[in-house]
Amino acid sequence: MLKRLIAGLAVGTALAATALPVSAAVDNNLPVRWNTGGAVWSTNQDAFNTFFETGAITDRGLEGGLKRSGWTSDEVRTGMTKAYSVNLIGVSKFLNSDAGVKFLKNATASYFPYWSMNTYAVQALRGAIMADAIDGSISSAGIMRALPTDFRLADFCNTYTGSQNICAEGRCQPGTAQCTSLLSWYVFLPACIQANQVVAMVAERPAAAPAPAPAPYSEPVRGLW
Repeated sequence: MLKRLIAGLAVGTALAATALPVSAAVDNNLPVRWNTGGAVWSTNQDAFNTFFETGAITDRGLEGGLKRSGWTSDEVRTGMTKAYSVNLIGVSKFLNSDAGVKFLKNATASYFPYWSMNTYAVQALRGAIMADAIDGSISSAGIMRALPTDFRLADFCNTYTGSQNICAEGRCQPGTAQCTSLLSWYVFLPACIQANQVVAMVAERPAAAPAPAPAPYSEPVRGLW
């Protein structure tokens, strides 16, 4: 039963990703298009993979993002590659609840699909998290790799500020980039999901009540013959 449910969730995640419009369902090789700062720059997944695996910084957009993160590059690398154990069903229940949708909307304040922007931001981020959670663990790096389409960090139109709302209150230095930067947001994201997942508590079965003692045996009344 559990395996069938997990398989169903996995299929649902795949369908959610393919449900994005054609304009959004493109190659997700660009997890961050920096629309912040003086120029627009795209950092591809290979640059992030190299950073996660070796610590080498081979992309100027990534270098700028790390400098603006509020953390050292080693701290970001450690945080984004750390794995967190999760329950797939619990993660699904949270992300599809009212509280989970609110969480996802807050998490995509300035970071969302490049083409459709915030129209499908909730679905896209939810799909990436669920895809990464299928094996029972998640990480920032894994969620980034599972994004169904290119994402941008937006700062334009007096609507998007380029700031992300860090979900771990009290874990960043107030008034600094630690509380608003994209890479700091990524560092804390999986821990917040792990903390908010809805894990069903399986109540212990009460001990079976002892069988009632058998009624005393009595011989049938015999007829007088």
